[in-house]
Amino acid sequence: MEHRQLGRSGLKVPVLSLGTGTFGGVGEFFGRWGATDVAEARRMLDLCLAHGVNFFDTADIYSAGAAEEILGEALRGRRHEALIATKATFSMGTGPNDKGSSRHHLIRACEASLKRLGTDYIDLYFMHGFDALTPVDETLRALDDLTRAGKIRYLGCSNFSGWQVMKALATSEREGLNRYVCYQGYYSLIGRDYEWELMPLSLDQGVGTMVWSPLGWGRLTGKIRRGAQPTEGRIAAGGDVGGPPIDNEFVYGVVDALDAVAAETDKTVAQVALNWLLQRPGVVNLVIGARTEEQLLQNLGAVGWALSAEQVKRLDAASQRTPIYPYWHQRSFDERNPKPTTW
Repeated sequence: MEHRQLGRSGLKVPVLSLGTGTFGGVGEFFGRWGATDVAEARRMLDLCLAHGVNFFDTADIYSAGAAEEILGEALRGRRHEALIATKATFSMGTGPNDKGSSRHHLIRACEASLKRLGTDYIDLYFMHGFDALTPVDETLRALDDLTRAGKIRYLGCSNFSGWQVMKALATSEREGLNRYVCYQGYYSLIGRDYEWELMPLSLDQGVGTMVWSPLGWGRLTGKIRRGAQPTEGRIAAGGDVGGPPIDNEFVYGVVDALDAVAAETDKTVAQVALNWLLQRPGVVNLVIGARTEEQLLQNLGAVGWALSAEQVKRLDAASQRTPIYPYWHQRSFDERNPKPTTW
């Protein structure tokens, strides 16, 4: 298993991590994703560890805390073998302080996650979303205190806008506080908005990219093709609710290109889509999800080989879309703003 440096930190992580959005199945939203119990989770973790994947991603909001509990139980007795990422910010109750990034909420949220996970430290702690009502320095000081107390080892943010990330990084530098070393965001062959601002920012500031939903909210599994809607799986169960809006014809065109490359490489559509992401600048890790052990094994097969430059170019062309302003305008000044050599 290949490992990469987690942004501007000393931590190395495997290029794949297992997401736990399918653990628990509590509530209408997460019930569409899956209902993995402790026994099945333990078997999935066995497979991951056997393939060198010791990184597991979860969040307090996943199935109202049940995902963290299941992950913690499945890791019982082997916590020392694993890296755990979890998140806080979204609502975990009905009270006015049961959400957000205030010192009050974050300290309580972190303690609750530690208890559910059955551990005394979290390897990577994400702010799941940006809280504009809480001063940035209050959030960062609370996270810094939790880090200095040994309850958190590294910090990350997720789903922030570019200016929000930059404001946080500038505040950390000015105040001498621990900084975000990782950004977790949506990025896929059918969702390349991340490249317009967040990718250049992450490369410039040394923030590693951890990708969630690398298969386009389940649309790049190979089950969705022109004229053939899926009859099983998350999308068929209504699991596309809450996902990014996308034109079906665009998806079909990208899948056509993936089909062609998959035939050339003797890989699956999903494996090709994941491998393409692993060749993007700044990408450190892909969070892969699986409802079954078969799906997990297929996704684990996305590493250990590489697409050719010509195949990458074809996939780039099939998935390219005109960006919004000011990014389309900035392309006219490329000679003074060259892309990174790894772009």
